[in-house]
Amino acid sequence: MAIHRRPTRPGLARATRFTVLSAAAMAAAVSATAPAGAAPQDSPDEVKSRVDGLYQQAEQATEKYDAAQERAARLRGELENLRSELARGQDAVNRMRDALGKVAGAQYRDGGVDPALALLLSSDPGDYLDRAATLDRVDSRRAEQLRALQDAQRILAQEHDQAATKLAELDRLRRTLEEHKKTVQGKLAEAQRLLAALPATQRDAIGFGPAADNRTGSPGPDSTSGSASGSAPDGVAALADLGPLDGRASEAVAAARAAIGSPYAWGSSGPGAFDCSGLMYWAYQHAGMTLPRTSQEQLSAGHHVPLSQARPGDLVIYRSDASHVGMYVGGGKVIHAPYPGARVRYDPVNMMPVAAVVRP
Repeated sequence: MAIHRRPTRPGLARATRFTVLSAAAMAAAVSATAPAGAAPQDSPDEVKSRVDGLYQQAEQATEKYDAAQERAARLRGELENLRSELARGQDAVNRMRDALGKVAGAQYRDGGVDPALALLLSSDPGDYLDRAATLDRVDSRRAEQLRALQDAQRILAQEHDQAATKLAELDRLRRTLEEHKKTVQGKLAEAQRLLAALPATQRDAIGFGPAADNRTGSPGPDSTSGSASGSAPDGVAALADLGPLDGRASEAVAAARAAIGSPYAWGSSGPGAFDCSGLMYWAYQHAGMTLPRTSQEQLSAGHHVPLSQARPGDLVIYRSDASHVGMYVGGGKVIHAPYPGARVRYDPVNMMPVAAVVRP
């Protein structure tokens, strides 16, 4: 028996072909617009180079964020002081006006019209005095009171202007902080996507894996005692040749050691988490010294010494833009807060290009 097949409708065939082609086109589009990550052809070294660049850019933005945050804190303090001065100045003006008003009121009730009354009713006391034909219309004592009121009101107006200026700057700083925050978060998220595409063994191989955080143990014998502690790379002199440390440096090193294992958190200066310059700031606060907040400012926080003469407690500033900092602790090692996802740890002093060694 012959089997008759129903012919395919031309419209259905075209629709089927269109659906298949559309699906292929959509798949290609999704592939083309997928979030950036480590492409299959990227070698671990290429990923490392890209991640290093992203972390450097994030640290640059973090340092700008820290500087803006520090400026905002100073501005808030100045504004608070100015508001206190404004309150005192307003109280003084009110007392002067009340005193003059009582005198004027008493004279008005007695049938006289003291110029002080007109002054109090005037929107501009200074203009009233300027327009007065002669000050003999006001006795000398009253004239002195009026001038004092005029001066107090002028100072009050100036303080109001200063407060308005500081408020406007504080508002600009808030916007700047948000911009830096977005930049940091964007760079870090991109770096995280790149690293997440690599196996843990490859992340370890390029220094961004779990094994890197194992460098939180002691690097060797106590390096603050003035004795040498292991070989010193890149010409860093043995500590035995450098003489005794002062108490402040020893205390700062002890504080930095106490922070070992704490998480990195950009914009933070302790006590539970740190960014690179925040760790230096916190450690020296424990030694009774206040450093500037950012690594760029810390570059000028003392006198510079050659790397070959580095001593525990010295600040090691990295990269030509001074965007990273660690504390030298002897034996060719620094303690630093490396990058997000890592913890405060020891690393070789020559882990990246050294811009300067600063002795606070």
